[in-house]
Amino acid sequence: MFDDLGLHADLLKSIHDMGFIRPTPIQAQAIPVILSGRDVIGLAQTGTGKTAAFVLPILHRLLLGRHSRHVRTLIVAPTRELALQSMEQIKGLSRHVPLKGVAIFGGVPMEPQITALAHGVDIISATPGRLLDHIYSGRIDFIDLSVLVLDEVDRMLDMGFLPDIQNILRLLPPKRQNLVFSATLPPEIQKLVHQILHDPVTIQIGQRSSPAVGIRHAVYPVPRHLKTELLMRLLRQPDMSSVLIFTRTKSYASRLSEALGQKGLRVSVLHGDRSQSQRLRALEQFRKGRSQVMVATDIAARGLDIDDISHVINFDVPNTPEDYVHRIGRTARVDATGDAFSLISHDEEPMITEIEKSLKRTLPRVTLPDFDYKRGGPGPSHTRPAHAGHHGRGGPHRPGSSHVSGGPHGFGAPRRRRRGGSGHGPGRPH
Repeated sequence: MFDDLGLHADLLKSIHDMGFIRPTPIQAQAIPVILSGRDVIGLAQTGTGKTAAFVLPILHRLLLGRHSRHVRTLIVAPTRELALQSMEQIKGLSRHVPLKGVAIFGGVPMEPQITALAHGVDIISATPGRLLDHIYSGRIDFIDLSVLVLDEVDRMLDMGFLPDIQNILRLLPPKRQNLVFSATLPPEIQKLVHQILHDPVTIQIGQRSSPAVGIRHAVYPVPRHLKTELLMRLLRQPDMSSVLIFTRTKSYASRLSEALGQKGLRVSVLHGDRSQSQRLRALEQFRKGRSQVMVATDIAARGLDIDDISHVINFDVPNTPEDYVHRIGRTARVDATGDAFSLISHDEEPMITEIEKSLKRTLPRVTLPDFDYKRGGPGPSHTRPAHAGHHGRGGPHRPGSSHVSGGPHGFGAPRRRRRGGSGHGPGRPH
């Protein structure tokens, strides 16, 4: 129970207002350690409540600390979606406390951020580039900073933010509490993390690089030029209520979303070339069910907090097992179940093999009995990314009609997705 964690009474009011009763495992283990002032490495699967695991003890310590007009907590995240997610948690959990925060990220006008900083904030949740813009312009003073959080640090380094992170670290007071939260902590970045943290406590929930237990996997072998048509066939299944599709490139995400839209599907698209207003609108449409499908690049693999995503489909197989885990972690969050499908061409088989080795399991191969896999393409397209002009034909694929090798039948069968009841910690999607 949250009441047993020693949190400030005003924070407990906010927790109860939001309908949360018991903490998730990462919250139950991390909150007491962070409250004690120790540095922490928190490792857990996506959707387990990592954000609230650091937000709640930070708010508690800020309430008990000396008030200041200067920033006292800095949260650094790789994407604007993650920066916003942390700030949304902060606002929800601090509704009964006099603490202020601002999310800082690029792609939007700076003026509202400048105004918020000028009035004074306790917490900044920021992406590295825009944060440095404000720092170098003299708008942020870290003289009273007491807590630094690096959120999804593995993704930050994957995205090339290491130089920015190092520049930020040089500008912070050396005496501070450091918290690193991530789904994975690959060996190549462990050295950096241990340079930042002092005698850290490592809290790990579940196995590293392992997907949530509620996910059912399936691999659909298909020639590359027929991927779009097979995808259309899958999307016609009756239980495809909320589908997140990953492509490797921004340009193809746009092309695929247009192709699906032309076939009458309600589609949103999310990638790095979209403006902030476009990205927020796409997320809102998908979250509220106004779009059945969202097509995205890996920018959506972290920090996408949407309840009841029924299916994640890898239109392009990700390059690493870690990316596979992050992508499919968008479904089966906390106590839910969900499906993760991967459409693989012949040249992607080696990547699936690496994923299977990492997961220590063979993923079932699925073929649709009424789909023509031998239909030829226009020559060179067999080796090029599928064109948006190839669309599916024929009727919907009936649940349970797939032939499955290496796994159970009936991946399309409707089912109740959420096993647990209400009352989870703030990490539960909402």
